[in-house]
Amino acid sequence: MKLTMEQRIALHGFNNLTKTLSFNMYDICYTKTKEEREAYLEYIDEQYNAERLTSILKNVSDIIGAHVLNISKQDYEPQGASVTMLVSEGPIAGVPSESFDESPGPVMQSVVAHMDKSHITVHTYPEYHPDEGISTFRADIDVSTCGEISPLKALNFLISSFDTDIMTMDYRVRGFTRDIKGHKLFIDHEISSIQNYIPDDIKSLYDMIDVNVYQENIFHTKCRLRKFDLNNYLFGYTKEALTEEEQRLITESLQWEMDEIFYGKNIM
Repeated sequence: MKLTMEQRIALHGFNNLTKTLSFNMYDICYTKTKEEREAYLEYIDEQYNAERLTSILKNVSDIIGAHVLNISKQDYEPQGASVTMLVSEGPIAGVPSESFDESPGPVMQSVVAHMDKSHITVHTYPEYHPDEGISTFRADIDVSTCGEISPLKALNFLISSFDTDIMTMDYRVRGFTRDIKGHKLFIDHEISSIQNYIPDDIKSLYDMIDVNVYQENIFHTKCRLRKFDLNNYLFGYTKEALTEEEQRLITESLQWEMDEIFYGKNIM
């Protein structure tokens, strides 16, 4: 039974459940020459520098109703960036009933909720294959909250903030809280799949698989972009500049790379 504003269970004290969303995305690009690779990495470092990532995380904090206490950010050499935010509870003005629904959150709007001290982090990892023309960009974001709203409500916004070929999402609820009679509650909202927090128009673009351990309140979803257009993976030119054989070989190389990332293993 879903919890509504009228049906919410009265708790003894503060909601001590910890809810953590880990959002991991990959962008893949074919960079044939050293110059192309350097240009791609420069583009990524500019597009997802510490300042831009800070803006993304501030929007996430608004969505989950948090106050930012402290920000630590860093651009790295030769590439990559990190941002860490400590956040505290936002104003308590009543938690909206949709906070408990298995449905996508906003792309960007303020949602007032009750949270305790929590954190939001992002780390980026641009990298490239030493000799096979593949460059990848990975971003890892963790949103950890205590209180009544799930960080899954920020998932829709996170997806919209990145150009993503492959996404991996993990959600886990830890600890317990008590109702007014002292009974332990190990989760305070229903969830059957992370997919239910992703809009239908986004889901239609991806092949998706779930691995869920319901008795442990652990939920895992992987997504891989369905449509493959070689032009989206070439940096600075289009496939018309390539021979048909070059197009075939590059397509095979890119799809091999995506298969290995999606399935999490080397394919021999």
